[in-house]
Amino acid sequence: MNRRLARLRAAQALYQMDLTGSEMESAIESVLEDNEKQSEFFTQLVQGTTELKTKIDETISANLEGWTISRMGHVDRAIIRMAMYEMLEVEDIPVNVTFNEAIELAKAFGGEEAGRFVNGVLSKSIETLNLDRKK
Repeated sequence: MNRRLARLRAAQALYQMDLTGSEMESAIESVLEDNEKQSEFFTQLVQGTTELKTKIDETISANLEGWTISRMGHVDRAIIRMAMYEMLEVEDIPVNVTFNEAIELAKAFGGEEAGRFVNGVLSKSIETLNLDRKK
């Protein structure tokens, strides 16, 4: 499983957990295709995002203008949470790569408008946290 697919599957698992309250292991199992093995990166994204959700949500909430985190769409919220985790905790991936991957993932699920929304929230969060996109 490459990193792009891992991000897709992680977003799906996080979405399912958020929407239905599923347990992490159950959500992970349900998003994997037949004969698809979960990668370490996929597991790290789901587990890490889940563990740091409160901290991540505080950062996201502080950077929303005219929105609340509960008003965000489940898919956008899952993608933004995952991207925030990756930018904060996964040191071997440049912030700009994570940023761009999150926007592309949002566009794939929700079109250009979702991509713009994710872009805005992540841009503001990067600025607030002083994360260098070229890191």
